[in-house]
Amino acid sequence: MKNDNWKDRLNVVYSTNPDFKYETSQEEEAITLPPQQQKLRVGIDRKNRGGKTVTLITGFIGSEEDLKALGKLLKASCGVGGTAKDGEIIIQGDFKQRILDLLKAKGYSQTKPVG
Repeated sequence: MKNDNWKDRLNVVYSTNPDFKYETSQEEEAITLPPQQQKLRVGIDRKNRGGKTVTLITGFIGSEEDLKALGKLLKASCGVGGTAKDGEIIIQGDFKQRILDLLKAKGYSQTKPVG
């Protein structure tokens, strides 16, 4: 067996089946939709944040790298911090209208304000 990495089969101890093949869990790379097809929702969130206000962008469909790149662009444009993970971007502060304008300028035409 070429490319037999023992780390991929740590949970299998032994098999008596001569035709046994080790199954490796390979995550499929998500395909990022073009900006015109993304249906992003931009809203303000204050729940479970210690009274702090954040701008929450949800509905992104694509790879984590593309999500982080968009998050980095939005954080730099607003001059604040934030995070991008699990299909959502969190920007510190109330920048709802500014982010809506930035997304429309970048070609995200189906962006909707929430709340």
